[in-house]
Amino acid sequence: MHGESIFGELSLIIVVTAAVSILMRVIRQPLILGYIIAGLIVGPSALDLIHSTELFEAFSSLGIALLLFIIGLGMNIDELRKMGKPVLLIAFSSLLGITVLGFAAGAAMGFGKTEAFITGLALFFSSTIIIIKVLSDKKEQNRLHGQIAIGVILVEDIIATLALLFIVAGKDGGIDIQQIGLLVAKAALLLGFLAVCSRTILPRVSRYMAKTQELLFLSAIAWGFGIATLFEIAGFSIEVGALFGGVALASSPYVQEIAARLKPLRDFFIVLFFITLGESLDLTNISATIWPAILLSLIVLIFKPLIVTTSMGLLGYTRRISFKAAVNLSQVSEFSIILVVLAVSEKMVRPELGGIITLVAIITIAVSTFFTHYDEALLKQFGKIKFRMFEKEATFKEHRGKRPYQLVLFGYHHGGHEFIRAFKDMRKRFLVVDYDPDVIDILEHQKIDFLYGDATDLELLHEAGVDKAKMIVSTINEHQTNLFLVQLIEKMNPDAAVICHADNIKQATELYDAGASYVMIPHHIGSERMSAFIKRNGISKGEFKRYRQKHLAFLEAHLSGPLG
Repeated sequence: MHGESIFGELSLIIVVTAAVSILMRVIRQPLILGYIIAGLIVGPSALDLIHSTELFEAFSSLGIALLLFIIGLGMNIDELRKMGKPVLLIAFSSLLGITVLGFAAGAAMGFGKTEAFITGLALFFSSTIIIIKVLSDKKEQNRLHGQIAIGVILVEDIIATLALLFIVAGKDGGIDIQQIGLLVAKAALLLGFLAVCSRTILPRVSRYMAKTQELLFLSAIAWGFGIATLFEIAGFSIEVGALFGGVALASSPYVQEIAARLKPLRDFFIVLFFITLGESLDLTNISATIWPAILLSLIVLIFKPLIVTTSMGLLGYTRRISFKAAVNLSQVSEFSIILVVLAVSEKMVRPELGGIITLVAIITIAVSTFFTHYDEALLKQFGKIKFRMFEKEATFKEHRGKRPYQLVLFGYHHGGHEFIRAFKDMRKRFLVVDYDPDVIDILEHQKIDFLYGDATDLELLHEAGVDKAKMIVSTINEHQTNLFLVQLIEKMNPDAAVICHADNIKQATELYDAGASYVMIPHHIGSERMSAFIKRNGISKGEFKRYRQKHLAFLEAHLSGPLG
């Protein structure tokens, strides 16, 4: 019965969340806001549907770990290392400014010095989960403002760990320096262990695991959760552990496939995290906390972005990058609630402060999500305000990565190497997408740009840049995969030339009807002749019209059955 009640409870909550999410979509509001509102509805303040609190907290932890692990998989450590000094300056400017403002606000509301200080500190921490989720949804985690925001929250997580030590030691009147030293030693050991694994063990293991996709999926989860648990045991947060676990695996050639398979699982558990966050807000005593929460929320929503934007402007970042990074950091973290709850348990602050900070977290997360959703429109309004600090020449320009690939090849076998040879001779930028670990080893050895994954994965196709490519070639011999690719590219990038493979006339006709520029059929024309044609005539879709018409006429004349 207990299992049935949990299933029924979860089912009802998902139904309510789906209904609220549909409403959010209709009124064009961020879905994260809908998840939080759904949590509020199913919580004790309304329907009171959540009784298995520990289970939902466990689900939330799984979502957090998966989210941070996937971000770690795509993180460029070299870029983050370059931004080390600016990120530290931004983080500590925010720490100083927000803590002082929070302390002043707390003192004005009648809080004691300790309470006011903890209030200011709680306002400083930004939500790792919200920031990563929003950046991931908008595919901006590798943009400069996204990397700065991620770098700042990494610094905040370190400060948060130290803050917990101070809170725990507060009742004894101080903190043991040995605790700090032990924490630093643990961090060094863990990072050293990850560095060794990343360079020596993981490359060999991941290649073996990649031979079976289910095993690759399971082993990736085991690695991410295992490292997150190690960090938690050592005294750090699971967020930090999961993030560094992903970073250690980021150099693997199979990282795209791992991320693609984990994302649906991540999305489900992250929804439960936001529901749990909304459920934690108890409105029974809201009248006593609403005005202090609104005042503190204004500090976070107005002054925190202003401090971040100002510090970045003084460092030489452009107005756009400064504004977008600041907007991403304009909320209070779920860790802030943990910090204050711990302070309440240690009798350092009054119990009401826990309710105030929880309400501040809900307000700022909801509003900042709205801000980030409409950041371009807000930026236009912000752009009308003139500040000298933003008018000087920028020191740090936005780096959008490499130019889009002109040519994308799906499949190395069945003649793919002929196309690679032609692409090299033409001196065109190209990318190869393949699903075979042995092929990936060949491409890596030849220093050819590649992605490992399934050609039907929409996120991988976006990563490959098929929407900007001039030509897409598929030597894959699975008809449904080729049909999917042709139909999708016809919608995303109708100007691109699409060449693919078919086994018989019927398949070729279907592909032509879907929009293929040319279809290679065995015994009629193969990859070698087609690659020669490309070298001779170029990659423009228009060059294939005559060739395509000639082939269609041939197919109509032989419509009786398959070739060969």
